[in-house]
Amino acid sequence: MPRFKPYDYKQTVMLPVDFEQQILPGTFEYSLHYLVDNELDLSIFNSKFNNDEAGRPAYDPAILLKIVLLAYSRGVTSSRKIEALCRENVIFMALSADSRPHFTTIADFISGSAEQIADLFHQVLMVCDALGLIGHEMFAVDGCKMPSNACKEWSGTHDDLKKKAKKIDRAVRFLLNKHREEDKKGPPDPTMRQREEKQKETLTKASRKIKKFLTENKKRQGRRGKEVKSNITDNDSAKMKTSHGVLQGYTGVAAVDAEHQVVVHAEAFGTGQEHGLLEPMLEGIRKAFNGNYHNCGDEILSEAKILADSGFHSGQTLEHLEAEGIDGYIADPGFRSRDPRFKTASRHKPQDSGASKIHPKKRFSVSDFQVDLANKTCVCPAGNPLWLKCAKAKIGERLFMQFMGYQADCDRCAKRSQCLRDIRQKGARQVNVLLETLSSPKIGIIERMKQKIDSVFGRHIYGQRLGIVEPVFGNLRETLGLRRFSLRGRTKVDGQWKLMTMLHNIGKIHRYGWTL
Repeated sequence: MPRFKPYDYKQTVMLPVDFEQQILPGTFEYSLHYLVDNELDLSIFNSKFNNDEAGRPAYDPAILLKIVLLAYSRGVTSSRKIEALCRENVIFMALSADSRPHFTTIADFISGSAEQIADLFHQVLMVCDALGLIGHEMFAVDGCKMPSNACKEWSGTHDDLKKKAKKIDRAVRFLLNKHREEDKKGPPDPTMRQREEKQKETLTKASRKIKKFLTENKKRQGRRGKEVKSNITDNDSAKMKTSHGVLQGYTGVAAVDAEHQVVVHAEAFGTGQEHGLLEPMLEGIRKAFNGNYHNCGDEILSEAKILADSGFHSGQTLEHLEAEGIDGYIADPGFRSRDPRFKTASRHKPQDSGASKIHPKKRFSVSDFQVDLANKTCVCPAGNPLWLKCAKAKIGERLFMQFMGYQADCDRCAKRSQCLRDIRQKGARQVNVLLETLSSPKIGIIERMKQKIDSVFGRHIYGQRLGIVEPVFGNLRETLGLRRFSLRGRTKVDGQWKLMTMLHNIGKIHRYGWTL
């Protein structure tokens, strides 16, 4: 039988630790350590302190910045966990020089330094530019919806919240009446009474919280002036739909350069829709390079190509691009349906089988109706005649002959469910038969963008968007594990989003910058 050397995990070894030797060249923490100490101006934090003559010494912002960025690079955003790492992890101990800042200090540094983080983001961007990591020729803009420290159950319009408060008050009154009736009958069960009293106290606090919010906050207005849902826990956040369900959070938008996928501008918005967000992102790109030795802000937008998906598509945005002379490639919602390369895309999608398969409703089209243009008659699939509504109706740049079914025929028709959009529809079926398309249609700004992006060159340019911006979100969410915002309020969340994207840029410096 072979013999092995014995081992025992229940033992302690006292080793001397040289902090400088723990930060090894070639590692991310070494690049971070060098960057913060030699390339960044941290005097921007001096205004936050007032202890020149009195008060205890503060933790150096360089130490706090290093440990926060290193923790974020490992997917750790909790200030308590970062404090624990500074006590237990030798790399964090070395990078913080064993200073062990308290978790409240770390939390205040992250949440209270949004302005300074924005300045640091710009400094890191200029380092990337100096190292040749930015091409200045093409920028892709896209957004990433992420949950924040807010509860979606506390979301709604002011009317919704008022109804919720009334519902809670009714529940409280029900409990009060129940307790009065029970007291008349005799001593109640103490366990049940204690539970209901606690429930009543919780409901009362919730009602007061809603009423206080409604009193202190005005209705939240959307971009079109209509009221949008407010949120009691974080009124700057938005309730938004994603492929993973509904969440309460922010849309982190990033403008990414095509050369090495460096984020040139990042901003968080409390809205689920991306309409109208391209304009502030373009202004952010302009300001980022304004006064830079390599390019000024105005020139970079006039020379570069801007790519964005259909979420940013709107007539107002396209007009802004034309007015500013920006070469933009903005897809519209029907872009894929016009692309011949996606003609067979449906066959590659997974199909449900058996009883769970949902069959789309097939509605009678114009070709199912018997139309005689010469005699101006029309007969529906059920054999009922339609009356001529208009011989020549102009819709857009096309002429139609319009027929309408008789209300009595449509009401008793057996094929009603196949003919109307909704079986509960009150009106009769209308049929528009195309007569002709008017010559020389006026090409609007949306049509011009469609023609531009549908061209061979346009598809070639726009096809690069996916490979430029999406890997940035993949790196932040999946590789680094930064999948949610931990702060509240747009200013703080915007600072955290810039901190995340700045970390992405530092990773680019570590991988490619020092070797170029």
